[in-house]
Amino acid sequence: MNDQTLAIHAGYEKDAQGTMAVPIYMSTAYEFRDAEHAANLFALKELGNIYTRLMNPTTDVFEKRFAALEGGVAAIGTASGMAAIFNAIANVAEAGDNIIVAKQVYGGTTTLTAHTIKRFGIEARFFDVNEPSQIEALVDDRTKLVLFESITNPSVDVADFEAIVAIADKHGIITCVDNTVATPIFCKPISYGVDIVVHSASKYTTGQGLALGGIIVERENLVEKIKGNARYYHFNEPDISYHGLVYSDLPLPPFVLRVRLALLRDLGAAPSPFNSWLYIQGLETLPLRMKQHASSALAIAKFLESHPKVKRVNYPGLESHRGYPLVQKYLPKGQSGLLSFEVEDAALAQKIADRTEIFKIVVNIGDSKSIITHPASTTHQQLSAEELVAAGVPGGLIRLSVGLEDTDDLIADLAQALEA
Repeated sequence: MNDQTLAIHAGYEKDAQGTMAVPIYMSTAYEFRDAEHAANLFALKELGNIYTRLMNPTTDVFEKRFAALEGGVAAIGTASGMAAIFNAIANVAEAGDNIIVAKQVYGGTTTLTAHTIKRFGIEARFFDVNEPSQIEALVDDRTKLVLFESITNPSVDVADFEAIVAIADKHGIITCVDNTVATPIFCKPISYGVDIVVHSASKYTTGQGLALGGIIVERENLVEKIKGNARYYHFNEPDISYHGLVYSDLPLPPFVLRVRLALLRDLGAAPSPFNSWLYIQGLETLPLRMKQHASSALAIAKFLESHPKVKRVNYPGLESHRGYPLVQKYLPKGQSGLLSFEVEDAALAQKIADRTEIFKIVVNIGDSKSIITHPASTTHQQLSAEELVAAGVPGGLIRLSVGLEDTDDLIADLAQALEA
């Protein structure tokens, strides 16, 4: 089935009531048939609901639907996009290990990887996403993950999936891409060999800024990279915290299974069933919304590119974008609603943001409402001057998340703001 059909139907098998809409199962726990049934579920002899921190029928539909859209074999929902990224890292790395991260990532990902996980004894090593060959020199025996974004936020660079995957696969290292900005409608990283895909479902998935959530998607046959791989010994040895099961020996996708049985169990960053239901509603219209987001963003990017006060526009749909050949290869159907542009300095950037009327100053993306952000003073404020330059976030950079309002109205709003 194609995306628009999957977005409406995938993963839902109607219950006895036959409801067309996916029900919200607002329950923390579930009754077992008898003591043997309970024991079988905990021993994985049977599959079923145990406790909503681990699984929930509404969340299960969300996970299956998202996995289908990404072309993955399994998925697991989390309480936020940052929880998805943290769980992806924690699932493979421990004290003494290192991960390789693109310099051009969301500010929260930068602080998580450069600072927070450092206190867990995990080192982050950074490469320029536009120079994937840099990864090679950063790899050693304790490297556990290569993490990057498909379309970077807010520098709006485009990753060369196949080049990054080739280096990681050479060393038997798992790759993980944040596909939030592109969404599975415009880009399917798994089809280019990426192992794990993460999303902030708080963005385009809900589409209206209604709920925090995230998701992790695993590609089919990832077990072949994990099984017998010394980097991931904990997948290949008995887990004494779960009666000695060996994840790589089970007939289930091992990465997602371990997140569910170990990390959600112990860390508890699970999504609310109500939020999962909101994501399901958002997915039903995601293919249609993304077309409009991208169409308006391209028109706005072309307008900004011709404006005398704009030094540079970053939007993958423009032929002037430095990654345009990669865009044609990986994002031929559209390039999302995120763009950024650079003006003379931070003072002018903030003045322009203050003058917009339809665009609202908000630190979010992927909303039906258009958003304007000055990253250097907000989402990336915690970075040093050198880190800002490395992340592609100069002081004069303005980020736009183009919503679903009339395109001409949005252009007119920016035109009057640029008169600042």
